[in-house]
Amino acid sequence: MKKRKLGKSNLEVSAVGLGCMGLSFGLGPAVDKQQGITLIRAAVERGITFFDTAEVYGPFTNEELVGEALAPFRGEVVIATKFGFKIDPTSGKQLGVDSRPERIKEVAEASLKRLRTNVIDLFYQHRVDPNVPMEDVAGAVKDLIGQGKVKHFGLSEAGVQSIRRAHAVQPVTALQSEYSLWWREPEKEVIPTLEELGIGFVPFSPLGKGFLTGKISEETKFGKNDFRNIVPRFTPENRKANQAMVDLVIQVAQRKKATPAQIALAWLLVQKPWIVPIPGTTKLHRLEENIGAVNVELTPEDLRELDVAASKITVQGARYPEELQKLVGR
Repeated sequence: MKKRKLGKSNLEVSAVGLGCMGLSFGLGPAVDKQQGITLIRAAVERGITFFDTAEVYGPFTNEELVGEALAPFRGEVVIATKFGFKIDPTSGKQLGVDSRPERIKEVAEASLKRLRTNVIDLFYQHRVDPNVPMEDVAGAVKDLIGQGKVKHFGLSEAGVQSIRRAHAVQPVTALQSEYSLWWREPEKEVIPTLEELGIGFVPFSPLGKGFLTGKISEETKFGKNDFRNIVPRFTPENRKANQAMVDLVIQVAQRKKATPAQIALAWLLVQKPWIVPIPGTTKLHRLEENIGAVNVELTPEDLRELDVAASKITVQGARYPEELQKLVGR
């Protein structure tokens, strides 16, 4: 497995990581715990060293799963987790954002226990909290770094101003946000800012929440707990309209003797050497397919073809329902 460094931080990870959320939360029912452990350990055996989780996935159960699965390999892997939501302790429901410094420190202690470790490699603010100055958030993480409980500070879905304000207090190692062939918004302001500041980029949903794999059509029915049911981009009519993007990826995949997912991931990897996508899966054959993307070489002609054709396709539907959209880019 090829390695990459996230920005100027010297945090070295596998070129493709594993997003662990879907094992416990968000995309239908949680997998059986033993199945989740087996998949995460299979990823380690195949050279993946970068694992992404969060307090809110489950809530709590995903961190426990990741902690148990990675305990035997702790020195060889990098674990990223996140703080920043308020969670009802009895129902487990999200109650909005909360990045007060005392809350950040509480979450760190609880996450360390669930992850069965004495240090969090990368601690992201999950969403910007408009009620807490970014300087205070960065300062709280700086304290945790000083105490040896956290190694690196990250932000998720933050806007350019927040990134700059945080970075001025405690260098930001990575920004995690959605980025893929069908969500290219970060190219306008975010990616140039990350390049200027030397911050790595960790795209989540690099396969468009599964859409770019070519396995989802307007006919597809999602399970009742599947987040995609409330995403405007995934209404049947928008899926039909957006099929043009998938057809384009399939076309290139056939020529390169690769899968559509591998083309979508290879496209991300070639954008910048400090981009590390974190596709998630619950299936071993998909994990192996995603890892295979590292060896797919897209020529300048391939990239030009993808860019020219993609620029003529207008993706239909917002990527979040309105109330969640308000939490991003702040």
